[in-house]
Amino acid sequence: MSNWIDCASAVARLGVKAQTLYAYVSRGRVAVRPDPADPRRSLYNAGDIEGLKVRRARGRARSAVASSAMAWGEPSLETAISTVDHDRLIYRGIDAVAFAAAAGWEETAQLLWQSDGPVLLPASEEWASGPFAALAALIPASYPALGRNEDRLRTDAAAAIACLAASFGSGPGSNPLHVRLLNGWAIDRSLGEPLRRALVLLADHELNASTFAVRVAASTGASMAASLMAGLCALSGPLHGGAGAQAIGLIDEAERRGPSAAVRQYLCAGRHLPGFGHPLYPAGDPRAVALLEILAPDELASGLRAEAAEICGLHPNIDFALAVLTRSGALPRDAPFRLFALGRSIGWTAHVIEQVTEGRPIRPRATYVGPRPDEPPR
Repeated sequence: MSNWIDCASAVARLGVKAQTLYAYVSRGRVAVRPDPADPRRSLYNAGDIEGLKVRRARGRARSAVASSAMAWGEPSLETAISTVDHDRLIYRGIDAVAFAAAAGWEETAQLLWQSDGPVLLPASEEWASGPFAALAALIPASYPALGRNEDRLRTDAAAAIACLAASFGSGPGSNPLHVRLLNGWAIDRSLGEPLRRALVLLADHELNASTFAVRVAASTGASMAASLMAGLCALSGPLHGGAGAQAIGLIDEAERRGPSAAVRQYLCAGRHLPGFGHPLYPAGDPRAVALLEILAPDELASGLRAEAAEICGLHPNIDFALAVLTRSGALPRDAPFRLFALGRSIGWTAHVIEQVTEGRPIRPRATYVGPRPDEPPR
């Protein structure tokens, strides 16, 4: 899908008259720009059009709006940490892709945590247990988040994330996190740049499922370690942090049967093509572009991208980029999950701090659709 479309295409997709489209523009709901080929004509942002189309289809009944807000709907919480706007990921007013060109995990934490200086993780030692055990071991002795000032919360987070990194196999010492991963995973030094960039690109992504879980936990006063554990649990699901493993499975299938046969097999089985498409990026995930552009050429991955674009009109997302990085760098097979958790730990921490500062529990009401005591049996 092109990122910008003409008036005829826009009104056709929305099923409205041109005057209605112009009203949306005047209210700031659809971005517009001159057509480079003909300045007398205007082009309209395709992402805004698709977002309007989805919201209009849901209807305006209160129950429908409330329910739909939980699935790619309107923001349910205010945040100053990150947003996706016109196919761009923004960290506190800064383009995340541009920021990732030079920043590391530590500088990204400084930005999102609003720290006075780069965040330094404590020197980590080897951790025999897995990531869930690592965080769980910290919870009993942790202080509740409520009542802790921001500096204390940052210190709590750095200690917890250092343990998490060690549980994912990072090397000991006080090097930047991507260097610790290089050392711990014993991989080629040339992979340092892709690892650094991946961690930054994964740092935050609005109110995704794991971040929302973190904020709910933090809103109760749960400790930093407990809040991070809530995020890690949500991340473990196949529709979130497990998507990278599914993208690796698609690449494996393409290696056995060829890209065309692999894509056909997924589609014929009625399965979503893992690693492709993203509701917030109709024109393509910029995080994937930024990571894939610095990886060594991969003929198999290129074939899959071409097939997905030709057959489905889909672009690769960050999960596919992580799968390609894992394949090309001979990383541990669960590297996408490890990188996702360590990168997103930055955003999780920022959301804990923001939520604790607000000091209000997150407690939405449910729309009850079951029977009531005074109703006759059906």
